[in-house]
Amino acid sequence: MGNMLMKKREGILRWSFFCIGLVILGLGISMTMQVKSFGIGPWDVFHYGLFLQLGLTVGTWSIIAGLLIVLISSVILKKWPQIGTILNMVFIGIFIDFFNWLLPEPETLLMQLFIFIIGTFVIALGIGIYVAPEIGAGPRDSLMLLITDVMGWKVSTVRNGIEMIVAVLGFALGGPIGLGTVFIALFLGTFVGYTLPQAKNWLQFLIMKGDMYENIYQRPLRANHHD
Repeated sequence: MGNMLMKKREGILRWSFFCIGLVILGLGISMTMQVKSFGIGPWDVFHYGLFLQLGLTVGTWSIIAGLLIVLISSVILKKWPQIGTILNMVFIGIFIDFFNWLLPEPETLLMQLFIFIIGTFVIALGIGIYVAPEIGAGPRDSLMLLITDVMGWKVSTVRNGIEMIVAVLGFALGGPIGLGTVFIALFLGTFVGYTLPQAKNWLQFLIMKGDMYENIYQRPLRANHHD
């Protein structure tokens, strides 16, 4: 019974991390989009370019592009995607559109720069938190992890390489590229290299803490014996 409770608590913690990470990631992407004059993240340049050329919304193109990547990854790996990958694909698109609707565009150049840099950190934090529980990385991060496993390259190297290729495609579609795009392409992978291990440590700490309390509560009380 105690084992089941521990498993249940661990499951709740993992799903909580996953969901919170997705919300944070959607917020971070939207923050960088509010200051698109700097240039937005490579994938968002791509989605924005598709939006300019073909209509729909940025979030919708995020979902469609994600679906294509999931299909390609599934064919290469010859296995069905995890439920978390599908949820990620859908909810990220929804959260991007929601935060784009909610957040105001900053007025001053200094505030725009501040929002952009903080937004990039928020994206990296969101990726680290939602990937840590291993419920299923999103389509783009699944592709990153797949290439990392197959080629044996560093996560940051693969991430940065993918970002640069996608940025060029997005630019060809008319997406807003600028110094900010270069900043995200060069540094987001490095930031994720820090946030992912850190988020795994937080999750492990909370799971172990829960198990520790469970053991304390279940431990039988020893009667005092007087010789």
